[in-house]
Amino acid sequence: MQKEKLMIAASKNQHKIQEMEKIMAAMGMHVISREDAGIPDSFEIVEDGTTFEENSFKKAEAIMKFSSQTAVADDSGLMVDALDGAPGVYSARFAGEPCDDQKNNEKLLRLLENVPDEKRIAKFVSVITVVFPDGKTLTARGECPGRLLREGHGCNGFGYDPLFVPDGYEQTFAQLPAEVKNHISHRAKALQHLEKLLKEKDL
Repeated sequence: MQKEKLMIAASKNQHKIQEMEKIMAAMGMHVISREDAGIPDSFEIVEDGTTFEENSFKKAEAIMKFSSQTAVADDSGLMVDALDGAPGVYSARFAGEPCDDQKNNEKLLRLLENVPDEKRIAKFVSVITVVFPDGKTLTARGECPGRLLREGHGCNGFGYDPLFVPDGYEQTFAQLPAEVKNHISHRAKALQHLEKLLKEKDL
């Protein structure tokens, strides 16, 4: 890219921001947090969309309008075949409010308790949207297929990472080195697609 592009991350999730920063830096894009952009913590965005695309756009648009600067938002989650695509857009709050990663993982394992190993198929999905001050919008989707274990392994990553083994690997996302995960993950694939779109449109 000819010049570095500055974008405000709509997410409050520091893990997501860190992953995006690392991947996007190599693409000539600099991501800053809401806090660094001066957006108050009290500014809330209701994620009531029924798809990753809807929620991703809603978050990016809200931050862009508030700041008048380019905003980038990621909406992502886990889709499990045996659960008809759940938890999907509700991945972060799967166990209800208040919830955390441990409670979400525990609920997922309970629901899959009687599902045989060969049918514990799942995929991580990430949809990243960039909304520019002039109204232009770019949307990129990335997916990472894999399978779910019966117990967590690894202490890296976050969310459902300890349960998820990506296709072609024997380790979970929480066991793989960050440089490997940041190359094969759903978020990495979405960002790679985004980079292609940015180049094509010369934005």
